[in-house]
Amino acid sequence: MRIVGIDPGYAIVGWGILEYKNSKFITLDYGAITTDASQKFCDRLEKIYDSLKNIFSVYKPECMAIEKLFFSVNKKTAIDVAQARGVILVTAKKFNIKVFEYAPVEVKKSVVGYGRATKSQVMNMIKMVLNLKVIPKPDDTADALALAVAHAHCSFSRLFIAKENL
Repeated sequence: MRIVGIDPGYAIVGWGILEYKNSKFITLDYGAITTDASQKFCDRLEKIYDSLKNIFSVYKPECMAIEKLFFSVNKKTAIDVAQARGVILVTAKKFNIKVFEYAPVEVKKSVVGYGRATKSQVMNMIKMVLNLKVIPKPDDTADALALAVAHAHCSFSRLFIAKENL
C-alpha cells in the first residue's frame, strides 16, 4: 500500500510517501511545500495545489492520511489552515486517493503507543521505525510521516477493516 501523509498548513505543508508491504516500511520521499507570506493567499493555495499535483503524479499514492483540523485560539489561522486543507482534499479527490483523517492523539498512540507522547518522542520513533539517519525537518515533514505510519498501523487492524466495511 502506498500512503501519502499530509500535515496541512498554508505556510508549510509537510508530506511523506511510504510504501507499506508485509509489515515493513519503505520511505519513498518526503518534504515540505512552503509558501511565501508576501504572496496573495490565493497564490499560496495555488502553489499547494500545483505542488501536490506533481507529488501525486510522481508517486501515485493509494491513500492519504491527513491530520484532522482542530480549532486553535487564533481563529484567522484556523480558517486559513481550513482553506489550505480544502485544497489538499480536493487535490486528493482529483487523483482518486482515499482520504483518512486522524487526530493528533490517534497518531501519537499509533506511532509511540501513548496518546500524550511528546513531539520529540514521536519524531524519534519515526526516525527509528523508518530507519532514517536523521529526524526529517521541518517538523511538519516528520508529522506527515507520522500520519502515514499511523495509517499503516490502523488500516491493518481488524477494527479498522470492520469499520471500512460498514
